Amino acid sequence: MQNYYGSQRDVQRFGLLGGTFDPIHYGHLVIAEEVRTVLELAEMVFVPAGQPPHKPGKTITEARYRLAMLELAIASNSHFSISTVEIERPGLSYTVDTLRLLHEQWGEKTEIYFIIGWDSLEELPTWYNPEGMLEQVTHLVAVHRPGYIEVPGYRDQLEERLPGLKQRLLTMPAPQLEISATDLRQRVAEGRPIKYQTPEAVEQYIIEHRLYGQGEKATQQHDTHAS
Repeated sequence: MQNYYGSQRDVQRFGLLGGTFDPIHYGHLVIAEEVRTVLELAEMVFVPAGQPPHKPGKTITEARYRLAMLELAIASNSHFSISTVEIERPGLSYTVDTLRLLHEQWGEKTEIYFIIGWDSLEELPTWYNPEGMLEQVTHLVAVHRPGYIEVPGYRDQLEERLPGLKQRLLTMPAPQLEISATDLRQRVAEGRPIKYQTPEAVEQYIIEHRLYGQGEKATQQHDTHAS
């Protein structure tokens, strides 16, 4: 196990988990709690996306519905919170801009631990201004499945593509549930159950507001394009 600690006592250490959360489900929540606990973070902050640049032309549920479901899902955990910085900001939701804004809000005595899926490490060098993103985080936390064995030399390959990554990179195992928001939306549209895959309050909210194929009022079309 890597040593994740050693920060100054007066520094606030926040975890950051971004996504469309369309809808939020137990797969998101279990990873967030595992990272927060293992790294002894003061708080885990969920950041719902406004207009994600990696999903051009996709139909995305209106932000107010996604935000409401997220609030319901984290209500029982006092260490979980939400930042609406991406929803409130116009235009595309670039991670580097979000990190800068959060640093401004939280102050200099803040360490940010940004969570990323293991598979997304490959794509990270193609994100908008990844160098600027690395400058804003204390650590990039790449979550993998328990028992995963890293290929020798993999970090060196990543470092060649994105200098500075090795210094910021932390890796840790976390339970990973085979649940996807895409599948949940399809299940709802087809009338199949989603119970035990997302919190009950979220399930009820989806039903009450006729989301995901039960009505047209909650979706918006994003035709923006960005790399």
